[in-house]
Amino acid sequence: MPKTKLQEVVFTILMVFVMVYAMICYNIALNMGGMSNVVFLNAFHELIIMGPIAFILDFFLFGSLSKKLAFRIVTPGVDKPIMLILAISSITVCLMCPSMSLAATLLFKHAGKEVIAVWLETTALNFPMAFFWQIFFAGPLVRRIFGLIFKEKEEQVMEEESDYLEGGKAR
Repeated sequence: MPKTKLQEVVFTILMVFVMVYAMICYNIALNMGGMSNVVFLNAFHELIIMGPIAFILDFFLFGSLSKKLAFRIVTPGVDKPIMLILAISSITVCLMCPSMSLAATLLFKHAGKEVIAVWLETTALNFPMAFFWQIFFAGPLVRRIFGLIFKEKEEQVMEEESDYLEGGKAR
């Protein structure tokens, strides 16, 4: 997980790319009535618009809010790391999916006076895909890539983790 602002920016960019690109592909495929090779290319056109929106929402608003809300459910240093990851990821999807669905509805759906109905439908269609994509694919992939980019000495990581856990037990 990110420890510095630079790492946080890199992690957010990676996650935004993997999540937003996949969700755009999913929505284009829904609109076309199925998947085809052209979906992958067409998704890049929307990614240019939706990527920055997702970055701003996640980095400046929902990233810290997701952690605050997750830490009401799980406790760092007490609960297993996977529980922290799942709590933060789940809450992030709960915040980002309706927000990004609203942006997509306003920018691409031409909903007119049916904007609320189309937004709710878009959110309902997107949520299962966003949740499972995040938990089973995007999250693990991005954490793996991030770990390779910011590879730390294993000894140092183990020592810091041990110190952290000892501090958590003493409380």
